[in-house]
Amino acid sequence: MSYVFVNDSSQTNVPLLQACIDGDFNYSKRLLESGFDPNIRDSRGRTGLHLAAARGNVDICQLLHKFGADLLATDYQGNTALHLCGHVDTIQFLVSNGLKIDICNHQGATPLVLAKRRGVNKDVIRLLESLEEQEVKGFNRGTHSKLETMQTAESESAMESHSLLNPNLQQGEGVLSSFRTTWQEFVEDLGFWRVLLLIFVIALLSLGIAYYFSHKPNRTFETMSVILQSQERMEYV
Repeated sequence: MSYVFVNDSSQTNVPLLQACIDGDFNYSKRLLESGFDPNIRDSRGRTGLHLAAARGNVDICQLLHKFGADLLATDYQGNTALHLCGHVDTIQFLVSNGLKIDICNHQGATPLVLAKRRGVNKDVIRLLESLEEQEVKGFNRGTHSKLETMQTAESESAMESHSLLNPNLQQGEGVLSSFRTTWQEFVEDLGFWRVLLLIFVIALLSLGIAYYFSHKPNRTFETMSVILQSQERMEYV
């Protein structure tokens, strides 16, 4: 079986593991303070965290964690401490400290699957089901967020590629932007009404110049006529 029975580890000769089985918090603490390895294993690869979690000894789980126990440790069948756990407070502690609720052992079983096989109480089953549902929703949100990020990056990359392929367009946009900025600074420095008056004067000058050049040929013709008449009088005399 891929879970712990109460009587299958009662004969361990490792003091720390025996203390975890017995739920002896004070002795476990003394052993850890004296230098015992918090990740020491039994013959099936289970650590003290596995054994304490299997019996719902959340205080010892917290103590082992404080002294550096690996919460992600698995036994030789791929079970984490959460796979062996059947108590609400212990499950909440393990999950809140990073253990994934949907992790599978070597047989593909999740903590929820093993809990149902062992026939643990309904509160534990409901908790595990709720945590698995939250994990699925969180994964979907994360996937959606990653897709949005990828789409944004692709859009920016396409815009950059378009600019590289069309340098004239990019240069034209730069010139237009520069002209717009210069014009705004000019208006702010001179004042709106002065700029308006200047435009009006320029328009009048333009009209005057246009009028002058439009009537210039007639004046030339009149001048030539006067010269010719003068020459005729001189010849007559």
